[in-house]
Amino acid sequence: MNIKKNKLDKINTTDTKTTIKTALSIAGSDPSGGAGIQADLKTMTVNGVYAMSAITALTVQNTTGVKMVSDVSPDVMRGQLEAVFDDIYPDAVKIGMLPNSVIMEVVADVLTKYKAENIVLDTIMISTSGTRLMADDAMEVFKKRLMMISSLVTPNIPEIEVLTGINITTREDMEKAAKVISETYGCSVLCKGGHFDGNADDLLYHDGKYEWFYGEKIDNPNTHGTGCTLSSAIAANLAKGYDMVTSVRKAKEYITGAISAMLNLGKGNGPMHHGYDIESRFTL
Repeated sequence: MNIKKNKLDKINTTDTKTTIKTALSIAGSDPSGGAGIQADLKTMTVNGVYAMSAITALTVQNTTGVKMVSDVSPDVMRGQLEAVFDDIYPDAVKIGMLPNSVIMEVVADVLTKYKAENIVLDTIMISTSGTRLMADDAMEVFKKRLMMISSLVTPNIPEIEVLTGINITTREDMEKAAKVISETYGCSVLCKGGHFDGNADDLLYHDGKYEWFYGEKIDNPNTHGTGCTLSSAIAANLAKGYDMVTSVRKAKEYITGAISAMLNLGKGNGPMHHGYDIESRFTL
């Protein structure tokens, strides 16, 4: 009797199947791996879901900055999204960099068509340095089409100010602005407080209630891709069935650990250590 053959037959004829929750990242590509699609895929994987992607733009960038951006065509954008939804329907969707209003319209159309759920929108409108990253026409599409279908939006303080016209200097200002955004666009809001001096406190406004997540700023200059990472972790948690408050809390704990790992790569604003908490014989 061929023992080896019988073992292979047993493996090949088993009807046991493994399932896992899924999440889709819609974002630009970062070849240095610290932000964008690459950061999203790593984050989602470490946070326990099967990660998929639809690339909105190819960027030429590293830790020192962005050198070039090449947008995908609307047809390719639509094709990527429909290929995913027609085959492996995502339990959550994270939206990152959207280079122009045409791509925004395509993304909004497809997500609406397929009735996507648990949409986390990383509001990439204003850079950390305060630079506007979105043209006025695209801003209107972003607000009217994408924010209106999102479960959660994650603006930083400069973005909150643009969305509401409220000057943010206090916690009370953040609470007022969060309510305005939520009531205007029908979504939950995570106001990121990283621009405040001395703390990294974030405010979630969800179902008419405020929830503060307190944190101290970590003395680490390597924070490239924090917004991408946080929103992807939240999406992964929503995909797994956690409620909004728990999803944000777990994501904040994860990103705090990734920054605290003190990874030091590159010549500029380096990436976090997305895999800091992996324990596997394959990482040795």
